[in-house]
Amino acid sequence: MRLPPPRPALCYRDRMSDERSDSESAAGAEKRQATVGETVSAVLWSFFGVRKGKDLRRDAATLNPVYLILTGLGAAALLVVGLLVLVHFIVR
Repeated sequence: MRLPPPRPALCYRDRMSDERSDSESAAGAEKRQATVGETVSAVLWSFFGVRKGKDLRRDAATLNPVYLILTGLGAAALLVVGLLVLVHFIVR
């Protein structure tokens, strides 16, 4: 009797996430998505440069990268516009 070949994993991280997803699906647990407030909070804390390791691991598991990038771009645009308005009023 031949065993099927193992599924190839691209890297250690992929292999670990596959193992976790297998164990989670066996337990019937669903992956929770982060709320808009949690996404904004993560982006603002990253702008400030401070984030706890526990929160970083939770964010990596729950945040959607697309929403994270869009929120970061929006926050950066607001920062630039705010600085331009501030400079405009100071120079005036």
